[in-house]
Amino acid sequence: MIDETPIRIAVLGAGGLGKAAARILALKREMRLTAICDSKGFVVSPEGVDLQAVASIGADLVEGYRTAIASRSEHGGVAVAEAVEAAHDADSIGAVIARADAYDAVLVALPNLPNDFIPGVIERFARFGRSLAFSDVLKRTSAVELLFARDAAVTASKSTVLTGCGATPGTLAAAAVLAAQSFIEVEKVDIWWGVGIANWDAYRATIREDIAHLPGFTVERAKAMTDAEIDALLAATDGVLTLRRMEHADDVLLQRVGVVDRLDQVEVGGVMDTRHPKKPVSTTMTLTGTTYEGVRSSHTFILGDETTMAANVIGPALGYLKRALWCRDHGLYGVFGCTEFLPMVVR
Repeated sequence: MIDETPIRIAVLGAGGLGKAAARILALKREMRLTAICDSKGFVVSPEGVDLQAVASIGADLVEGYRTAIASRSEHGGVAVAEAVEAAHDADSIGAVIARADAYDAVLVALPNLPNDFIPGVIERFARFGRSLAFSDVLKRTSAVELLFARDAAVTASKSTVLTGCGATPGTLAAAAVLAAQSFIEVEKVDIWWGVGIANWDAYRATIREDIAHLPGFTVERAKAMTDAEIDALLAATDGVLTLRRMEHADDVLLQRVGVVDRLDQVEVGGVMDTRHPKKPVSTTMTLTGTTYEGVRSSHTFILGDETTMAANVIGPALGYLKRALWCRDHGLYGVFGCTEFLPMVVR
């Protein structure tokens, strides 16, 4: 008999990707959102957080949630259950960790500035000692390497982490693993992505991370930029950022499973339009190699232009989160990359 009990999910981060996760989870019967936090506070309910309220919040999760619930109650909607905690907390992640009995798996949709932020968050969970499953959407090679360095702590807590589980790395890196099977030797993997959003304000953290890849910028400089400075930068580029030779973890994740021997065989770049929702270019992964017959050829994987960044990042991350829980339940503990397992489908 199939267990129909929903997997209880905590989402760390309530920005553009965190809110997208709430919207997607509202359409899934196999997962239920029971905890979410931003930098100012948290909302936790073992019975399920109100997904409509989360999806409609503004800059402050707690205030937005309370306001949305109160408004719906006034207009004849369902009132918030007494079991829900919605509170401001300077250490909102610590508050979620302390309430670990409310969830089984954790989707990490936090901004990763600086590089050791998310690896440090995972280490905090590991020290708490509860056996959990995690997926994240980490992008930078150095950040993923820092997370792999936490493998012993994660294993000791009998937890499982799948890292780099968005679009790139994530779906496109996994596609490269499949594409590599046709070849005796892989020459290179080229990933070129396109993202279009109507307003950069909706994905502040993601855009800050991408700015760090621009020539002359660093993670520290991007983190220190004010909103006004980012506005000025985008004004100077007509809202378009073109990024080449990014420090993207697709390289170390593909090297880890033997697709490539050297990190420089993987190149990632792309174009982000922060003023229009239409993708400026199609998102593609092209793997070039030589077959056993000595023929040089390429496989190309293309994401549909109509699919959004949120759909292409959070969808796979939830599929990998289900896989992480499967791994944990089968005694496979530790930190693994998106290239080591296929994601499962969340119904």
